[in-house]
Amino acid sequence: MRLAITALIAPVLATVPASAQFGAGQFDTVSARAVVERYYAAIERGDFRTAYAQWGNGGRASGKSYAAFARGFAATAHSRVTVGNPGLPDGAAGSLYVEVPVDIHATLKTGRRQHFRGTYVIRRVNDVPGASPAQRRWHIDSARLRAVR
Repeated sequence: MRLAITALIAPVLATVPASAQFGAGQFDTVSARAVVERYYAAIERGDFRTAYAQWGNGGRASGKSYAAFARGFAATAHSRVTVGNPGLPDGAAGSLYVEVPVDIHATLKTGRRQHFRGTYVIRRVNDVPGASPAQRRWHIDSARLRAVR
């Protein structure tokens, strides 16, 4: 059903300014994509604090403590991500969700190479009274990545 609705509204949305669609800033999928790009740029720099902060709930949406998160990337020497075009936002429970496809190539400090594909789900709370700036910013809500052989 979502695909059918998306196919129907996509041409209409393309002609309507973003600020008129969902409220100022809510349809800005460029910013949603930038979260994933900022995430991998921070990992590449070894700035795990900034990478962790791209996850919702102060990083806790990653499912890991900061220490466990940093340990998980400590063996990564380099990572390169190709970020695809975000899908249309989907609304639920007062939030917008955007799926952002990725293709990731990582090299470990041992020289071993890894390749992953999948999507990140980027989320933001709608512009509603009482929503904090932190809630209204796009952040990583979840990830579905699989190893590619």
